[in-house]
Amino acid sequence: MSGADASGVPGPTAAPVDADGVVRCGWAAGDEEYRRYHDEEWGVPQRDPGALYEKLCLEGFQAGLSWITILRRREGFRAAFHGFEPERVARMDDDDVERLLADTGIIRNRAKIEATIGNARALLELDEPLDELMWRFAPEPGRRPSSLSEVPATTAESTALSRELRRRGFRFVGPTTVYALMQSTGMVDDHVADCFRAAGSHQQFDLRDPAGPDVRRAREAMAVRIAPVEQSVEVVDPGAR
Repeated sequence: MSGADASGVPGPTAAPVDADGVVRCGWAAGDEEYRRYHDEEWGVPQRDPGALYEKLCLEGFQAGLSWITILRRREGFRAAFHGFEPERVARMDDDDVERLLADTGIIRNRAKIEATIGNARALLELDEPLDELMWRFAPEPGRRPSSLSEVPATTAESTALSRELRRRGFRFVGPTTVYALMQSTGMVDDHVADCFRAAGSHQQFDLRDPAGPDVRRAREAMAVRIAPVEQSVEVVDPGAR
């Protein structure tokens, strides 16, 4: 979700007040699935190797598409790829590829399907856990972006991790895709300064319950911060990349 829209997320620079009264990164405003992903996943440190493999594959499928397209097919991807269990995916063969090319629940792209299978095999051949490999390239926390226009599409770290993943046999892991992966897994924290997650973006907020205490605390905190500038906030349409 960089300023250059690396993850398929729209790229407005403002942090608007959303319909539920919470200030979020501009790309998450107005769409319920984007809100959930932003509030519960994006920027939360993820170290589970299976979850990292899933996100690596989904970011690869996103290349050239909008991220919401991937989110809305996530359960279809999980069903198609055995819950992203690397051992099971690695055993998939040409017949499975042909079957998945007819599966309307996923993105039917041969190269990306084959890369997902190949990446499972590459993962199983690693001489260290995937989380340890990836997190070695996590940068030290830097200055928080004030807007999405300040978020890069690639960094030296994403370029280095991309190179290392490719060396180890992974595909669809270019520097832009890898930076989006780093954002989504909390290796970098690109919640903009006005976003409610900026104060505690490494905390897993439970916003699935609209009456839950995390929502109430977020709304109360944001009410103080946004009241003086509410009339000047730009509300953007998140529908287009």
